[in-house]
Amino acid sequence: MEQIERAFEPYRHLDPLGWVGVFRFLPVWGGLIAIVVGTLMLLYGGRNLFRLVAGPLGAVIATVWAGVVAQRFGFGASARTITLAASLGLLGLGLLYPPFVVFFAFGIPVGLLGGQLAGTADWLLGFLPGFMVGGALGVVMHRIVGAVLSAGVGAWVAMLGLMAALNPFLAPVGWLAGNPIAVLSIAGCFAIAGVVFQLFVRPSPEEAEKRRHEKFIAKKRAKEAADQEKRWKKYTAGHAKDAKD
Repeated sequence: MEQIERAFEPYRHLDPLGWVGVFRFLPVWGGLIAIVVGTLMLLYGGRNLFRLVAGPLGAVIATVWAGVVAQRFGFGASARTITLAASLGLLGLGLLYPPFVVFFAFGIPVGLLGGQLAGTADWLLGFLPGFMVGGALGVVMHRIVGAVLSAGVGAWVAMLGLMAALNPFLAPVGWLAGNPIAVLSIAGCFAIAGVVFQLFVRPSPEEAEKRRHEKFIAKKRAKEAADQEKRWKKYTAGHAKDAKD
């Protein structure tokens, strides 16, 4: 647990160099797994597979933010226990009901921003409205949010996996790790491509359902036509036999 917290520590702050440096926690085989998982999330994670994305994403969100929120609410002494419990809770809830994780994914950052704007004395008054409004907006835009989150997380996971897999063999990976803007730019391009693919290239759920229905109707009509043709051949063969007799 301590190593996981160390790995995610940079994501609690504006630390691009630390964000990229997480790839060093991955062995080569872990990098290969991250490439596969990240690519699946990038291209197909916004719909049925989003349930698989939402669970781990919820655990990551809790690992990154639960301790911060706990300290703000005065439970700093129990921050590690709260973080572990929140990670397991959001992992399970994300697998069961992904919009719950979307609510937290948007609500917590917006709430923290609102609390920071409100100041230390009125932090709670700024956090709660921001948390509720941000979370509600995330749930309303669930389909778009699912595509953006899955593509963004998938692109980043694949990028880190690629760096981890190539690091022992290619020296330029070390140079790239020291240029987080370049890494973020490459991952951003992948993420944009993934969002475009999920939202505009893949058929929408409604369109996919329509195509399945049309395919079912076409198959049913083809079967009815074949049955009718078979009956007609049988009928004409019977008449021909009667005429011959």
